[in-house]
Amino acid sequence: MNTTTIQKVLRILQREVRQWKVPAVGVVAEQAADRPFETLVSTMLSLRTKDDVTGRASRRLLSRAPTPQTIAALPAAEIETLIYPAGFYHTKAKNLRETARILLRDYGGKVPRKMEELLKLPGVGRKTANLVITVGFGGYGICVDTHVHRISNRWAYVKTRTPAETESALRARLPRRYWRTYNDLLVTFGQNLCQPVSPRCSQCPVARYCKKVGVSRHR
Repeated sequence: MNTTTIQKVLRILQREVRQWKVPAVGVVAEQAADRPFETLVSTMLSLRTKDDVTGRASRRLLSRAPTPQTIAALPAAEIETLIYPAGFYHTKAKNLRETARILLRDYGGKVPRKMEELLKLPGVGRKTANLVITVGFGGYGICVDTHVHRISNRWAYVKTRTPAETESALRARLPRRYWRTYNDLLVTFGQNLCQPVSPRCSQCPVARYCKKVGVSRHR
């Protein structure tokens, strides 16, 4: 898949995703009073957690404690109760509380904009940091989760083994104007149509451009 083709594919998906459910992190961000902070919280909750669970857990926690000050003041046990059944909720509760305290201590209660600063926060890896940069701040980054990694390779736009390799390959190949939206497009597409097993190729609006790498069965 060359640059001309990827541009065609992404333009098609930009039209099509309007009919599909928006990922939970995007919903939280659109409704946020403090977009960077609430994006950070919901993204930390989303790791290894289904999207509907992420949405409910984010709403419960942020309704109770919408700022770093209020999350830092909560007992870890209460945070666990609010975010359950998010995956690894014990660890996430601890990381959220500690992150809030670091933001208050080191950054004046604000989420830092720079990748290297975000990566210092407990529980924050490159996926979370990139999503905060793009969704939270409207900056340029490439967030690679399981959907982005899988679909980019399925299309044969990249040929990589890990999400880290995929991020590096996309930074080298993907036109910069698509960096902000690439994750949202592919996550929505991956959740609703281009699933890991038996994707719905017969309904896919970009099927003619897809190499179907690794697809052994489809509908």
